[in-house]
Amino acid sequence: MSDAGIRLIVGLGNPGAQYEATRHNVGFWFVDAIANASRESFRVEPKFFGELCRISLGGRDLRLLKPATYMNRSGQSIAAVARYFDLSPEQILVAHDELDLPVGAVRLKQGGGHAGHNGLRDTIAVLGTRDFWRLRIGIAHPGDRTLVTGYVLGRPSQDDRERILAALGEVDQVLDDLIQARFQRAMSRLHTSG
Repeated sequence: MSDAGIRLIVGLGNPGAQYEATRHNVGFWFVDAIANASRESFRVEPKFFGELCRISLGGRDLRLLKPATYMNRSGQSIAAVARYFDLSPEQILVAHDELDLPVGAVRLKQGGGHAGHNGLRDTIAVLGTRDFWRLRIGIAHPGDRTLVTGYVLGRPSQDDRERILAALGEVDQVLDDLIQARFQRAMSRLHTSG
């Protein structure tokens, strides 16, 4: 693939106002912030089972996706967009909440397992590969695995919300690196902050 920079950023989350401010929707927060900064908006696209936004960054098209399928069927929406625009997994970045990182930490990685995250599990199953990029957005762990569902579907404290949004602002600074396939540079910038 000659042009393996990121062309699609997917924010994972659940549709509906009741989920909007929850930890599980930090992926949506991220793509919303990019769209807002570019003064672009999402459009409902039934053929993609979600909402799509197109922005231009550094002279290149970048699409932002919010699946409307609920978390455990996210792969259906991602695969539909990837097929339509002929994108390879290496051109896709999936932004999601990460229990194994502290609040306000963000990490970029390619490949790996799903670590129990239903959105990643479905994406891996539908795409048939783990080779897409992930932006892991730290929300911390509630401490007991029996509390995880209520925790991720709950709202963070105001302080935690501000720390998450500040971290997402840091990622905004490396978007150009991501679309230009300068992944090592993006990782070193992100992984040394926060």
